[in-house]
Amino acid sequence: MRDLRIVFMGTPEFAVKSLEAILDAGYNVVGVITAPDKPAGRGRKLKESAVKSYALSKNLNVLQPTNLKSEEFQNELQALEPNVQVVVAFRMLPKSVWSLPEYGTFNLHASLLPQYRGAAPINWAIINGEVKTGVSTFFLDEKIDTGEMILQKEIKINETENVESLHDRLMDMGSNLVVKTLQVIADNKVRTEKQLDSDALKDAPKLDKDNTKIDWNAPVERIYNLIRGLNPYPGAWCYLENSTEEQKVKIYDIEKIQQEHHLPNGTITINENKIKVAATNGYILINEIQLPGKRKMLSKALLNGFNFAPEAKMR
Repeated sequence: MRDLRIVFMGTPEFAVKSLEAILDAGYNVVGVITAPDKPAGRGRKLKESAVKSYALSKNLNVLQPTNLKSEEFQNELQALEPNVQVVVAFRMLPKSVWSLPEYGTFNLHASLLPQYRGAAPINWAIINGEVKTGVSTFFLDEKIDTGEMILQKEIKINETENVESLHDRLMDMGSNLVVKTLQVIADNKVRTEKQLDSDALKDAPKLDKDNTKIDWNAPVERIYNLIRGLNPYPGAWCYLENSTEEQKVKIYDIEKIQQEHHLPNGTITINENKIKVAATNGYILINEIQLPGKRKMLSKALLNGFNFAPEAKMR
């Protein structure tokens, strides 16, 4: 059995679970690489990453390079003498970094590769109405999320699930897969599989202002999937036209009602403290909404102090 010297690379909470699982399994983590501290909040105080906070609590050696190609960082990395590197929710690595360890550098990706390569695989699986997704481990190569796969695990997506609940389930499943991947590397029993490209592959591009906007002319099912695939982060948005005022609002928790109607898409109706918005072949029932400069709130609470004009609409 190989004696592993592991360098772990990651930044957000999603990565913490994997680092925790590695330590709980008794593996030797000789270093942790994470993002530099960043200003956050109104006071713009420096905030450390979730991975850094956890790593320091376990007295691990933490490096926070601003430039992964710098000679200083690469010398520090080599001094750790890693023979395997684990990457979970980190940035793209230069070849001089991922090719360093004898047993390779592998990444945990939150999709069933080769589907949903890219920055936001959990969101896009829900947005596109998938009924299953999963986690994959693969060895890094020159391109993004294209390396030879090691292990994979599948999970069902529930019909009412939002991105937060799916994120948490994949985080737990992914941490177990990382440990299993380390085990096959330690046992020298790695059997990789090449990723096959085809025209049927779907990408998971970075979320931006354009691809998170609600199109109220779309079918109810598509709108429903978009909103829950962006709830709670970053939130699907649209414009609320209310009398002479137009506001950018974010919509979070919703329900779908598939029902024929003759209202123009985007029309708002208020009934029994509920907000319904007309779309193609049905309505979206809004349970939680956020107005500009306000915290998100339940629709019932909003209606206690906010008046919708009779001709109010979403667009």
